Order: sequence, then structure tokens, then C-alpha cells
Amino acid sequence: MNIIPGFERRRRISKQIAALIEKRQEKRGLLIAFEGPDGSGKTTQRKLFKQWLHSEGHDVTTTKWNSSALIKPVVKVRKQVRALSAEEFCLLHAADYRYRMDSEILPALWEGTTVVADRFLFTALARDAARGLELDWLLKVYSPLFWPDLVFYFSVSPETSSQRIAADRDPSYYEAGQDITQIDNPLQSYRTFITRVIAEYEALAGIFKFVTIDAEQSDMISTG
Repeated sequence: MNIIPGFERRRRISKQIAALIEKRQEKRGLLIAFEGPDGSGKTTQRKLFKQWLHSEGHDVTTTKWNSSALIKPVVKVRKQVRALSAEEFCLLHAADYRYRMDSEILPALWEGTTVVADRFLFTALARDAARGLELDWLLKVYSPLFWPDLVFYFSVSPETSSQRIAADRDPSYYEAGQDITQIDNPLQSYRTFITRVIAEYEALAGIFKFVTIDAEQSDMISTG
């Protein structure tokens, strides 16, 4: 398992996951979420983690944010015409989340499969709160809530996230938060917006006891 630098920490987390698997309900798999800002390396580490679970003999399936065949095309079109308000953005993602929960995630869990989520509910809470929406309202929109058994949070500074994104491309309009910052330059807007998003993530990490990974090291870099 090569998800986190440091042999001792990897061993502790391996034991923690093994204990969770042993304690799970019969016919109930684990839900493990990978969270963090863009450029934090979470996608690369999620893929390595899935490979490790397979090597340990566990059935694994992956779910990704905004990926349902039903909702994703609607979000794509609305993004292209830049016609999404913060509330509409939230509601569409909530519909995607609920559709995947009901059609993909819960059926897999009840079959005993471990589900690894590349972004989960906390992505919505961090991004939507950064757009000025109230947390209480967000929790109602995403209800009924289903909390992961374990959350890995890949922590980077706003500066690091911005630098890694800028090395490959300019962020898109909504990724940069230009819908709320009103800053014309996408990279400048991204720095402003991701600072807000990371502040929300850090608050959630404390409340929900994420396993926080220092992702500032270069070997954590990925597109996710």
C-alpha cells in the first residue's frame, strides 16, 4: 500500500481499515471517501488504494463526483452557457449524488462491496459553502445523509493547489469560481475561490475527524 508516506502511518491505517472491515455488518461493505482540492493528488492515491484493496482480496467499486448518466449531461450544458446560480449548481449536484447513492453506492454496499468515492458529500459542502450557501440548508438538500466509514482528506495550501493547476491548464469558469468572484482572470479567480473552499474543507476535517494527509509533497500530484 503506497497511499501515504511513512511506513508506520501506512501500517496504522491498514490496521484501521482491517478493523473496520471486521466490524462491518453482514452483507454491508465499507464506504471510503477521498476528498481534497484540485491538485492535491487524491485521484492518484485513490487509484493506488483501490489496487491495494484488490491485492488484499476485497471486492471494490469506484464512484466519482458528478458522474451519473442522468444528471452529468445537464450540468455540462448549463456550465457551457454559464447559466448556473449557486443554488441551481447545488441542487443539480444533489440530484447526481442521490441518483448515484440509490443506483450505485447503496446496492454495492449491501452486496458487501467496498465503495471508494473520488469526492463525496464533503466536496459539495465545501464548494457550496464557499459559494455562500448556508450549511444547514445544504445538509437538508443532501438529506437523507449517509456518512462514509472513513474519509481521507488530502490537504494542500491554496498556493500549492493554484500552482499545480496552472502548470497544466487554466481552470474552467466554475472551477475557478468566477461565477461568484467576478474576477476576469481565471487563475486569479481560482486562487481566491480555492482559498474559501480549503477553509471549508479544514473546518469539515475537524468536525468529522478526517484522516488528513499532508499532500504538499510532489509525489502526491495528480489531476484530482
